[in-house]
Amino acid sequence: MPLPVASSVADSYFGTSVDDPYRALEDLGSRATQDWMRLAAAHAQATLARIPGRQALRQRLAALSAGAPVTVERVLRTPSGLLVYERRRAGENQFALVARQGFEGAERVLVDAPALAALHGGRASAVNFFSVSPDGHTLAFGSSPGGSEESVLHRIDLASGRPLGEPITRANYGVARWTADGRGFAVNRLQPDPADQREKYRGSSAWLLPADGRWAQARLLLGPGMRSVAVSPSEAPQVLFTADGRWMIGFLEDGVRNETRVLFAPAALPQQGEPEWRLLARPEDGVVDFAYGGGIFYARTHVGAPRFRIVGAPIESFAPATAPTRVPASDRVLGMLVAARDALYFQAREGNALQLWKLAHGASVAERVALPLQGHFALRQRGGVWAAHGAIDGLLMPLEDWTHAPRWVQVNAAGQVRDTGLQPPGPFDTPADVQTTEVLVPSHDGATVPLSIVHRRGQPLDGRAPTLLQGYGAYGITWEARFDAARLAWLEQGGVIAMANPRGSGVFGQAWYEAGRQATKPNTWRDMVACAEYLVAQGWASPGTLAIEGTSAGGITSGRAVTERPDLFAAGVLRVGVLDMVRAELEPNGPPNIPEFGSHATEPGFRALLAMSTYHHITPGVRYPAVLLTHGVNDPRVAVWHSSKTAARFAAASAARPDGRAVLLRLEMDAGHGVGSTRSQRDEERADIYAFLLWQMNAPGFRPPAEAR
Repeated sequence: MPLPVASSVADSYFGTSVDDPYRALEDLGSRATQDWMRLAAAHAQATLARIPGRQALRQRLAALSAGAPVTVERVLRTPSGLLVYERRRAGENQFALVARQGFEGAERVLVDAPALAALHGGRASAVNFFSVSPDGHTLAFGSSPGGSEESVLHRIDLASGRPLGEPITRANYGVARWTADGRGFAVNRLQPDPADQREKYRGSSAWLLPADGRWAQARLLLGPGMRSVAVSPSEAPQVLFTADGRWMIGFLEDGVRNETRVLFAPAALPQQGEPEWRLLARPEDGVVDFAYGGGIFYARTHVGAPRFRIVGAPIESFAPATAPTRVPASDRVLGMLVAARDALYFQAREGNALQLWKLAHGASVAERVALPLQGHFALRQRGGVWAAHGAIDGLLMPLEDWTHAPRWVQVNAAGQVRDTGLQPPGPFDTPADVQTTEVLVPSHDGATVPLSIVHRRGQPLDGRAPTLLQGYGAYGITWEARFDAARLAWLEQGGVIAMANPRGSGVFGQAWYEAGRQATKPNTWRDMVACAEYLVAQGWASPGTLAIEGTSAGGITSGRAVTERPDLFAAGVLRVGVLDMVRAELEPNGPPNIPEFGSHATEPGFRALLAMSTYHHITPGVRYPAVLLTHGVNDPRVAVWHSSKTAARFAAASAARPDGRAVLLRLEMDAGHGVGSTRSQRDEERADIYAFLLWQMNAPGFRPPAEAR
């Protein structure tokens, strides 16, 4: 890999000098930076293309991703019976938005890939969010080009297909939330592009707009500068309307903090002036999720319940400290909740298996809903698509597990579950020769870490299998038991894939999450190290056949495991990773992440950030595993310089040793954090990852004619 010029840049924090030899790569507008990134990307592309088995892997991944005749995602239903969802046919590269009346109606395309590209100057684009008015008359959707997530809000009259109003830019925190009568919607909008990009996601506001109106008609609902309620610039206000038409609920998300401030006001706005907002919950009340149904405001809180409990009361009298407990704390971890017309539905977790429960509005005891599969189901999906609607009974949701592809199932008010047939079956949906082994692994301090191992039946435990360990461990997000057909391409090479839920995830509730954030973050990567040691000790892998992969905040998880225990891995994969934690808060998405990781403005925050920063733990003279870093240049969540700087530092360490391993920086110039990537982009990246790892593990058929570094 070509090396950029290093410099003697250093900063001092609380008496500690921190070297930053590749600071210049943060200047993405610099010609020198751009030239080096192109060289590094070209080197990676050429090296990966020379791996003999790579093309066959690519073809197999394409066949797997196009296995089903149709892929259906994010299904939204309205009280009118209209269904709107994303559909991608086997031969298509991107999803289209389609609609049908009920489950038996004929599909019609609302927005397809060419139409999306036309909205963004011909560039490949994706739908970030969408919603439909309750009467089924109007579609609102946000789209952005090249993985940028710079969403522009559009509206379409569903009867005629004609555009309504005008495009609304800066809808990055979008999702149009409709009034009960469908005449208007609320949407969050960022402030105009600030000179200081650290302010980009600060100071946003929630506005009410007529369904077909122009921005000049927008009315402020919740935001900074209001007289009736103080809104911090760090809070992102959102407003939703209850299905009974009585209330609007405002919630203020303070960066990535899970605990939310929640307000409510009458849905009928005063002729002039501000809404009459009243407080429902403060962040100190530990409310991380809420729902409204049957006149009851429900809240999931961790106060007095590290695995959560659900409280609820009439919204006008709700107070977190006094609201009756509707679902008490137990050994199960209570998860997402949504309210339908008939009941509150919620998740209860036992390890990686989710249970579905319902509490009828006004009832005192919850009942379990029997599902045909014990795995994963989503009550809320990306882009504001929820499984429930306050004016419809029951749920519509995807159901899957490690070895069963998702099916869209409907749960009725009687608790009966049926497959809707929205997702046609495919040839790879239930691989008969694949199974999962679930274990609990003792970590460095005795805590036990859940590890799910997906493998072929009869897998020999001789330490020779190419084994990929994956983990995330941040924000309280759990690695769910979800199906991924791409895993089959790895298993067909004799491989094993293991998914861990280290501390920082939410698999065991709030305490497990808090044991892997800020000052306790080292537990996250040490839990991963413990899982890696387990895989070796039990014969699943050996250090020569074991790799680790992490994405985004999982870059901390995998990057620090690699730098702390380089002897344990043959290779590491860092996908859009957060890798320079000391300077992360200086990028646009840095300030919102301070609640999770801390700030270098305080000494405890700095010490924690330095400890978790992969970039700052790459030591000259150490023989590190081979490393592949992948990133989309348009990434709005994690700046590409995290990967560029870290790749340069790994490459310098490798070049200093005659036995140094390969370091590659794989960049995509028209992609971002992965949100909105096309099918072919995903297949290409996964082919590169698998081929790189099999090469580094000396798998037969994957060694290039000439070694490259």
